Amino acid sequence: MGEVDVQQLAARVQRLEDIEAIKLLVVRYAQGADRGNDPDIMVPLFADTGVWDGGERFGVYTGKEAIRQFLAESGAFIGWTLHYMVSPAVDVDPGGQTARAFWYLWETANMPNRETGEDDAFWIGGTYESELAKQADGAWKFTRVALNLKLLSPYAEGWAKKQLPDEEP
Repeated sequence: MGEVDVQQLAARVQRLEDIEAIKLLVVRYAQGADRGNDPDIMVPLFADTGVWDGGERFGVYTGKEAIRQFLAESGAFIGWTLHYMVSPAVDVDPGGQTARAFWYLWETANMPNRETGEDDAFWIGGTYESELAKQADGAWKFTRVALNLKLLSPYAEGWAKKQLPDEEP
């Protein structure tokens, strides 16, 4: 085995530390989501000009205040949740200042029934794709989080009969 290049080794360790920091950011995101989309937990995870993109169903929100307002109002269409963030894949750019992350979402949730007002159980599934930037203090922040919803199915009906409801939240 040849001589160890300390700079190369330090860069590899930093890359691994960055990947773990980003995975922890994903965990904190899920923890905030499972506490009623708590803006005080979730908004600090975003850069000042960050974007949360929920597609046609949930909309696109740019900047911390817009994201905060969306999260604060989300209780109108989703209640209790349990997020499983599965198989995260993190790719840190060679310069170590930006990254991309992908993970699967598997979620159980309660959502209000539009007719009765009572909670119904739902299965929710999809993927998240995100872009991140390392801040001046070394912390990673989301610059973009995009939810690609593939499943929003009432538990009682099951996803074989109805994967996505026709109506918006």
